[in-house]
Amino acid sequence: MKKLVRIDWKEKKNLTMLTDFYELTMSNGYFEHGLMDTIAYFDMFFRKVPDGGGFAIMAGVEQLIEYLKNLRFTPEDIEYLRSKKMFSEDFLKYLENFKFECDVWAIPEGTPIFPNEPIVTVVGPVIQAQFVETMVLLTINHQSLIATKANRIVRAAQGRPVMEFGSRRAQSYDGAVLGARAAYIGGCVGTACTIAERDFGVPAVGTMAHSWVQMFPSELEAFRAYARTYPDKCILLVDTYNVLKSGVPNAIRVFREELIPRGYRPQGIRIDSGDIAYLSKKARQMLDQAGFKDCKIVASSSLDEYIIRDLLQQGAAVDSFGVGERLITSSSEPVFGGVYKLVAVQQNGKVIPKIKISENVEKITNPGFKQVYRLYDRETGKAIADVITLHDEVIDDTRPYEIFDPIHTWKRKTVTNFIARKLLVKIFDKGRCVYESPDVHAIRKYCQEQVSTLWPEVLRFENPHNYYVDLSKPLWELKHELLNKYGNM
Repeated sequence: MKKLVRIDWKEKKNLTMLTDFYELTMSNGYFEHGLMDTIAYFDMFFRKVPDGGGFAIMAGVEQLIEYLKNLRFTPEDIEYLRSKKMFSEDFLKYLENFKFECDVWAIPEGTPIFPNEPIVTVVGPVIQAQFVETMVLLTINHQSLIATKANRIVRAAQGRPVMEFGSRRAQSYDGAVLGARAAYIGGCVGTACTIAERDFGVPAVGTMAHSWVQMFPSELEAFRAYARTYPDKCILLVDTYNVLKSGVPNAIRVFREELIPRGYRPQGIRIDSGDIAYLSKKARQMLDQAGFKDCKIVASSSLDEYIIRDLLQQGAAVDSFGVGERLITSSSEPVFGGVYKLVAVQQNGKVIPKIKISENVEKITNPGFKQVYRLYDRETGKAIADVITLHDEVIDDTRPYEIFDPIHTWKRKTVTNFIARKLLVKIFDKGRCVYESPDVHAIRKYCQEQVSTLWPEVLRFENPHNYYVDLSKPLWELKHELLNKYGNM
């Protein structure tokens, strides 16, 4: 019998070969043409906020760090590449001795991010900087997507706790585990995904499924058994048969006969189907009349930010929400469109900016080695705008600073009494990690703090205010110089 291999989530995975094949064909070409030591500058950025929102949430940096730390080619990798009969032996020898030696900057996890600003920058020998493209995008795109969706859903709940319940509908086990992590960063209070607590500290929560109720001769007996087993954590699922005719009445009876005599109070009931607004209001009345005003009502059943918002507008008596498939897959917009573009090369110690020009204006890249500043109002603490600058530029927040729309340049504003904060933080220096990732609880808290700096107009679900991401004057001039140079070629 073939020996089974147990998946060890604690094991450091070697995901080196999780790459688009063209990264390898280009790398071999760079090697053959003597370009392997040329220093290249790549930016990751995205062009559009999912769901038409006003901002996104940065997530996935910790996993990106782990990937870059473990970047190496195994003998099995080399043999596979040799079998393709496309790569020179000298190049394969280079891969055998591969060592990641790039500088990497990233915006910290939990930070609100906006289109077109670099959120990851990789600088180093072109083969190395080019090769990591796929995993940079995969890692940041996925978790940023889920963190962004979670934050929308959490804001819709208006302070009521939201739990992530989507593991069984996630795209693979990695999607479930890392999606749970990202959802927590975005503001969820916990997850049904047990392994996410073991590995990341995301609180695991859960009670029963309908199968528990069905396993017993009656709903009442099922509730009694659960209450006796978990008297201090008793939440009963009341919709297996009929919420109002049997579920809630049986729950009340069990609370009275099993919990109260033993000195416990019920934690709640959960409704997983039907008209949540109507059923929750009726259930609330029944619980209150029975003396259980402290018993919470949890709602689940294919929820998202819009359904939750509508439920609350309709007066639903729901205290917390469990959200599954529409969160863990971001089903309304399941792609975070991050891209990875060459923005400069280094020649004779000088940074030579590069630009991608397109008929689609939104696809024209911002050239050069850059930094991102966020300007905050010193009195209110609210974010005013972001400014993309050249890397060595300094925004002096002791003096007035003029910002302008990079397209409609006549739209200008002089900012005073502000604080300027750099967003891109160095995480690797010549291949050595120089950044310690905060734990997920600190990231979540930081995310809440940073989202609170955004104006309510930016937080709208529909037609949010366009948060300004401007270019500094030197960067704007550089971009237009290159547009004039290459635009007519």
